[in-house]
Amino acid sequence: MSGGALAVVVVVVFLLAFYLLQRYGDLRRQQRMVLLGTLLSWYLCFLIVFILPLDVSTTIYKQCVHDNANHATPVTGARRTNQTDDNSSVHPTVSVPTLCEEPWSYIPDGILPVFWRVVYWTSQFLTWLLLPFMQSYARSGAFSRVGKIKTALIENAIYYGTYLLIFISLLVYVAAHPQWQLTWRELQTIGITAANTWGLFLLVLLLGYGLVEIPRSYWLSSSHGYLMAKTYFKAAKMATEKVSAEENLADVMEEVAGVHESVRCNHCLRKCVDTIITKCPTEYKEEMGRTVESSCGEQNVLPTKRGLIKLHKKVISAVQRHGQTQVKWSMLLDEAFHLEDVAKSQSCPVRHFIHGSPTEHRSGWIHRFIYTPTVVFLIFPPTVCVCLSVSEWYWECVFRQGFYRLLAVLLCLLSAAVVWSECTFFTTHPVLSLFAVFIQMAEKQHNYICIEMVCFVSILFLCVCVYSTVFRIRVFDYYYLVPHHQTDAYSLQFSGMLFCRLTPPLCLNFLGLIHMDSAISHQDRIQTSYTSIMGSMRVLYFISDGFYIYYPMLVLLLCFATFYSLGSRCLNLLGFHQYITDDHLTSDLVDEGRELIRRERRKRQKAEDGENRRWAWRERYGVQGATGRTRGGYTELNNDQSRPVPEINSSVITFTRRDREEEEQKRGLLRDNSSDEDSPNRRSTGGRYLSLSPSRTGIFDDV
Repeated sequence: MSGGALAVVVVVVFLLAFYLLQRYGDLRRQQRMVLLGTLLSWYLCFLIVFILPLDVSTTIYKQCVHDNANHATPVTGARRTNQTDDNSSVHPTVSVPTLCEEPWSYIPDGILPVFWRVVYWTSQFLTWLLLPFMQSYARSGAFSRVGKIKTALIENAIYYGTYLLIFISLLVYVAAHPQWQLTWRELQTIGITAANTWGLFLLVLLLGYGLVEIPRSYWLSSSHGYLMAKTYFKAAKMATEKVSAEENLADVMEEVAGVHESVRCNHCLRKCVDTIITKCPTEYKEEMGRTVESSCGEQNVLPTKRGLIKLHKKVISAVQRHGQTQVKWSMLLDEAFHLEDVAKSQSCPVRHFIHGSPTEHRSGWIHRFIYTPTVVFLIFPPTVCVCLSVSEWYWECVFRQGFYRLLAVLLCLLSAAVVWSECTFFTTHPVLSLFAVFIQMAEKQHNYICIEMVCFVSILFLCVCVYSTVFRIRVFDYYYLVPHHQTDAYSLQFSGMLFCRLTPPLCLNFLGLIHMDSAISHQDRIQTSYTSIMGSMRVLYFISDGFYIYYPMLVLLLCFATFYSLGSRCLNLLGFHQYITDDHLTSDLVDEGRELIRRERRKRQKAEDGENRRWAWRERYGVQGATGRTRGGYTELNNDQSRPVPEINSSVITFTRRDREEEEQKRGLLRDNSSDEDSPNRRSTGGRYLSLSPSRTGIFDDV
């Protein structure tokens, strides 16, 4: 297709990365530089995963052409010297070259090396320099750009120092051998080797956990009782984290209120205090404003500039943690309510899914199309039934268990193939790696589509095992990818850094599994364009012949440790409670979580009942909502001349007016806050300062 497949994949991958960013990030509220860096990092990593199978198929085709070119000369000479002989005396002794079929996704020479070079070095620049700097810059509590840059450099010095230490150690090792000359190409190879060594070290640790935990999680998820118990367990833990985050935020807001009272409007540090207040939640801003109005002018100890910087950083961290816990708590409640609805529907004799409340219905257009109250059939002659949509009851109560168990078995087989191949991929005679066996069988039949599908599914499965592990382990729970535009900027940047650091060594390890990396397999084959930009790892023999071969075998021990839950049991002994079925503390937390879910369901039901009563009241007496307000902010009754107006008690009117006035006041405060951010010297209607800081629209604004 002369590069057509490459162009199509590049466009499709960009749309995929943009869709995921739109799903997890907030394109309207989050800072543009954060979104751009995250989008670029995801896009480059997805390109590596999607383009590498095309590189493998193109390299196999080139190898076939090369082998035929080498065999063409002796075969032609034999035919010329034996033109009068019988063909039967020639063919048994001379092998005839096979016809090489060009793959549908063939990429011409010269395109992939440039493409890989741009993708690799751009991703490395993002993961080691730009994204860590942006993350520390946004987290910094300094009030000036110079201060934020200084803080970001200091915080990232440990990462830069680790990378430079590995690079300098490898540089000294190469310089100690006089037969090697330090050229620019070899320096690039040393830098790439250092980055891949760091990535492979973390990659194997994460892979050993994911290869066991992902199939097991799907198998256990097929049991509804297990899901209910684990959800109750997570609810009990999440409630504790939620209370802790709220208390931490309240303590920090108390410090901010004290600083807000002590630093007056004419003080030189007032601008810094105003910047801190803009990061506070709206309810705390209003409370601090009322406190200032009611205060009698008592003077507290004035803070220092360094103290305000520390307080600013504490506010950013506390607000971020509070927001994350609120989002995760809301999602956990929805999951628990849905599981309870499934339990009720399973015991119901009618094949109809029972929702606990109207708000629990799925609102997505895909779910509205797929999930219907009953199964819909169209009957065509002669008596052909075509199912248009699957009932939600059939999926949740009948098909889901079998589907999850079948998926768990398939993932378990794939995990076993990965573990076996990681322990045997260095053996080329005979070929023991299962992935290498599949690729070589497809290569003999020139089935390039099969080659690309095997490569893509294998790389995708490895990526899922590695990346999902990062967000499953409790130590990394500070970074959390939440759908519905709820992921914060720090988690987006962390995911971008992680993808860029782990994807290149993961793909290089996969090329070793299929014997396409000559530095490991020691075969005389044409190298892929991806391995060509990595340089010859044979410059560092102890890495190419030692670390890259024997360290991945550690994944077998990690899989056994994960299978017997040794890590969870150790964390449970250290005080980090994990879900262990044979533990008494786990059963206590499950009971506590069940009671918490019941309380939250009653609370949500009461709120919905109150809202329904208010709507019924408005419908009965014709009270308009927000659209029926006058200029003064009051609500009016519908002027319907066709029917008599009922007599209404004055107390009822007073209540509805007071309710409308309170809602209008809240909206007015929000409008004041948004307008005060644009004009720093404006006051709110209450006479208090909400923000004195000028609006900043630079590329490195605070998130």
